[in-house]
Amino acid sequence: MTIFQQYFNRDKKRIAVLLDPDKLNNEQAKYYGEKIENSPADIILAGGSMVSNSVSEIIKAIKEVTNKPIILFPGSSSQFSEEADALLMLSLISGRNPEYLIGEHVKSAFRIKKSGIETIATGYILIDGGKTTAVQYISNTMPLPADKPDLVVATAIAGELLGLKNLYLEAGSGATNPVKKEVIKEVRKYTSLPIMVGGGMRNLNAINQAFDAGADIAVIGTAFEKNPLFFCNSVLI
Repeated sequence: MTIFQQYFNRDKKRIAVLLDPDKLNNEQAKYYGEKIENSPADIILAGGSMVSNSVSEIIKAIKEVTNKPIILFPGSSSQFSEEADALLMLSLISGRNPEYLIGEHVKSAFRIKKSGIETIATGYILIDGGKTTAVQYISNTMPLPADKPDLVVATAIAGELLGLKNLYLEAGSGATNPVKKEVIKEVRKYTSLPIMVGGGMRNLNAINQAFDAGADIAVIGTAFEKNPLFFCNSVLI
């Protein structure tokens, strides 16, 4: 069974923890990996907008302490690693910068194909989270307005019609506001693809609200980074 079949099949709400390799050394990676192994989280995402550390070395360290799948969440082609279990093939469909629609993919296409790694074609949709985020700055694209769900929905539908397999609604790392429930509900109403939601979720109530609105996978990054005991004594849907 593939990673996509097992974790993106919409039969269960799932949590992914995003770890930025540039913020970790090997020992820290193991520490976070141990906390994730003993948490309700199902998936580990590895990547970030700017990464200079060795992604492969960080993934190897995490794998020493957990059997949970590690999926690449790359900010650029330079972050590819064969050590991961799968790759989110992200296309920033909310923007109009060709480098992040297809350019970075072309740069790493031969390496990815040769590796045989599982790829999950993902429509990445950046939504205004109340502040300028790293992904907005690095990608040189504007987020879609949070109060214009029709634009988000139309973009999601277009991604599905193009043959993408997964949607990622992103408010940005450390966003002031998470993706609105109304936006998630509308995307869920008009598309059948799995929906990942990330950015600005600081507590389990925010995760539960995203799930209740129709998200299939909630992504936690900054909140877990600041508090590795994030999941302790908490209740999820």
